[in-house]
Amino acid sequence: MKEFLETLKVQRWDDHRYYHHSRINQTLHLVSALSFLSAYVLIFTDPVAAALVGWLAAMVSRQIGHFFFEPKGYDEVNQATHEYKEAIKVGYNLKRKAVLLGIWALSPAVLYFDPTLFGIFAPTDDAGFAHHMGIVWLSIGAGGLLFRTFHLFYLKDVQTGLVWLTKILTDPFHDLKLYYKAPFCLLRGELIDPMLHKQHA
Repeated sequence: MKEFLETLKVQRWDDHRYYHHSRINQTLHLVSALSFLSAYVLIFTDPVAAALVGWLAAMVSRQIGHFFFEPKGYDEVNQATHEYKEAIKVGYNLKRKAVLLGIWALSPAVLYFDPTLFGIFAPTDDAGFAHHMGIVWLSIGAGGLLFRTFHLFYLKDVQTGLVWLTKILTDPFHDLKLYYKAPFCLLRGELIDPMLHKQHA
């Protein structure tokens, strides 16, 4: 258990120091964390609504921060290129995220043209479409988590995969702790986290 927790700490630290320099990205991660926590509450009473909140609010805000606001140039603080960071990323790097998000974005079109989704669902009205879309998105989210977890079993080892899965599922709680001050930093005009904790580590 001690090794598991230490690996979790390393994965969290690498994720923060390599991929969360932008205060806008951090603020969007705060919005995402609050949205994911709402989805976590909903999952027990309305899993379909949880999936809709998780994808439309939590995932969209989270990935906008990564794709549009996070610096992609040379990382002076960590002495690493963007290409290096993408190559060593344990979870979903930008390329893998683009594939996952592409599947998510195209899924409504597939359901629109075939409301039964190849016979899985019974034909329904517009309200049923939203319900079915939530089920599809819930499946895509769970599938994305399990796919990368088992992929890491193969690429690395079982512990790395399980640690990453644990990290992803607990990220909303950790992001609240890390980024609750980010909006106030933005209001002061600070667009990039100086990462002073990293420089003095």
